Amino acid sequence: MIVYRVGKTRYAQDLTGEGARLHGGRWNHKLTACIYTAESRSLATLEYTVNTNIEDIPRSLSITTYEIPDDGILYVRISELPGNWKEAPAPSATKDFGTRLLKEADYPVIRFPSTIIPYEFNYILNPLHPNSDDFQIVDIRDFVYDVRIKRV
Repeated sequence: MIVYRVGKTRYAQDLTGEGARLHGGRWNHKLTACIYTAESRSLATLEYTVNTNIEDIPRSLSITTYEIPDDGILYVRISELPGNWKEAPAPSATKDFGTRLLKEADYPVIRFPSTIIPYEFNYILNPLHPNSDDFQIVDIRDFVYDVRIKRV
């Protein structure tokens, strides 16, 4: 399976999940490493957009393409999520839920519905899982962010 991530170029080759470990995210608390990816380039761009202020968008962005195994994916259904899973900023209930799943380490990848388009999916890679060596970066390309997306 192919998944995508938009991020700062200096982290484009990261397979450790250090950024999420340092800053946390919707599905993880700080100090829990993971890599946020999306099923398409466009969803990866939308996810980046809603999580970044326009003044914080760097000039040097990349889109990283990962190949992940098709098996070993935990498919999380909307009915299993905390009731407030779409709230912004991300509530602690979603961080608790995702962190628990990552720490249980039963699956190297967890598929969550996107809060932007709930019938499209994000794939959270668990770099601490024993099978994380199966995650491969297959392409990194410069990505020019079109600021018209963020204009008011």
